[in-house]
Amino acid sequence: MAADLAEKTDRYEGMLADALSVAEVAVPESTPLGRAATDVREMAFSYLEDGRHFREDDDPVNALAAFSYGYGWLDAGVRMGLFEVPAGTELFTTE
Repeated sequence: MAADLAEKTDRYEGMLADALSVAEVAVPESTPLGRAATDVREMAFSYLEDGRHFREDDDPVNALAAFSYGYGWLDAGVRMGLFEVPAGTELFTTE
């Protein structure tokens, strides 16, 4: 089971890092929705950092939870139209 947790934690860390690298704010940042997009992006990045911190502390369960939460925030932002992502990417549930 530990190997499954390690693999899943690795996978979710990579997915969140990749998602953050491709998601671009799709609305003017000076608008309320733009500020919301910025907040969502910052939250996702904070969860990435938190997950990495948990990993360093040998706490893979909380690391996985942090990576998952961060990814969920970003995925929700994509679904709401706050971010543009490359066509054909499998990182997000765009439909």
